[in-house]
Amino acid sequence: MIRTEELLLNVGPQHPSTHGVFRIVVKLDGEVIKEAIPVMGYLHRGTEKLAENLNYTQIIPYTDRMDYVSAMTNNYVLCHAVETLMGLEIPERAEFMRLIVMELQRVASHLVWWGTYLLDIGAMSPFLYAFRDREIIIDLFNELCGARLTYNYMRVGGVKWDAPEGWIDKVRDFIPYMEKKLVEYDNLVSGNEIFLARIKNVGRYDAQTAIDYGLSGANLRCTGVDWDLRKAKPYSLYDRFEFDVPLGTRGDCYERYLIRLEEIRQSLRILKQAVEQFPSSGDTMGKVPRVIRPPAGEVYVSIESPRGEIGCHIVSKGKAEPYRLKFRRPSFVNLQILPKLLVGETMTNLVTILGGIDIVVGEVDC
Repeated sequence: MIRTEELLLNVGPQHPSTHGVFRIVVKLDGEVIKEAIPVMGYLHRGTEKLAENLNYTQIIPYTDRMDYVSAMTNNYVLCHAVETLMGLEIPERAEFMRLIVMELQRVASHLVWWGTYLLDIGAMSPFLYAFRDREIIIDLFNELCGARLTYNYMRVGGVKWDAPEGWIDKVRDFIPYMEKKLVEYDNLVSGNEIFLARIKNVGRYDAQTAIDYGLSGANLRCTGVDWDLRKAKPYSLYDRFEFDVPLGTRGDCYERYLIRLEEIRQSLRILKQAVEQFPSSGDTMGKVPRVIRPPAGEVYVSIESPRGEIGCHIVSKGKAEPYRLKFRRPSFVNLQILPKLLVGETMTNLVTILGGIDIVVGEVDC
C-alpha cells in the first residue's frame, strides 16, 4: 500500500495563470485538488471609500483602473448612474461615441482573454496575433483620448471631446479586417485536437448552478441562459441595433471560449451599424452644471461589461460628492464558483478553468 499525504500549494500571487496578484491555496492529494481557497485583496485600493471624498468627475479615473482591459465600460457605468439620478438627456452624437468605444473595448478585452488564455494552456502564437490586432484598437483609443489603457474619456452628460477627423473611417476600416482575422483564429485554434482535449467537458456546470452563484456574462450564457443586459434591459442606443446573444448548452470551458469569440463577431456587427448611422454633426456634451450635484436619493444601474454584469449603486445627499458608492463587479461575483469547479480536478485543469472564467484581478480587488 502506497502511503500518501495531502499537500498545500500556493498558486500565486505571482503565478502567471493568476494574471496579477490573485492567489489560490489548493489542497492536493497527488495531482487531484481536494480543496481550493481563493485569497484576494493584494491589489485593494479602496475605490468605493475614496469616492466619498471626490466629486463625480474625479471618480472617473478610478473606474479606469478597476478593470484595466475594459476601462471604457467602467467609465460608462458610473456616468450612466449619475445621469439616471439627475435625469440628464445625452446628445445623440455623444451616445454614439460612447457605444462605439464600448464595443471596441469589448473586442479588445476579448482579444486579451483569447491570447492570454491560449498562452496559459501552452500556445504561444495566438497571444502574438491577438495583441497585434488589439493594438489597432489601442491606437484608435490613443488618437481619441491620448491614452492606451486608462482612458478617462467619458463625462457625466457626454464625452470629453469629439472624435478627430477621419477617426470614424478608421473604425469602419477595422471591422472587415477583424472579421477576416476571426476566421484565421478559428482555423488556427478552435478545431485543434490538442486544444479541444484540454478544454472540452472541463469546468462544467448547469444553468441553475450558474444562477445560484450569481454568474453573468459568458459564464452564465454558456449554460443556455439568455441574459445580456444590452438586450434584456437596453441602455445607451443598443435598442437601435440588430445583434444576437451567443448561447451555449453544456456550460464547459469550450463553450465559454466559443461564446467570447462570437461576442467579438456580434460587437463588430454592432459597430458596422453604428458607424453607418453616426450623426454628421451634433454636441458631445449635454447641459450639465459646472459642479455636478445630483438630487438626494439613490440609484442602481447595471450594464453588460466583457466579463458580465457591472453595476453602480449611488446614494446621494445632494452634495458634490456621493454619500455612498458601491460597484457590483462581475469578476468578484464570478469568482465564487471557483472552489466548486476545482475540487476533484487535476492541477493541469486549474489553469484551464481559471482562465475560462476570465477574471480581471484589479476588478476583484477594487
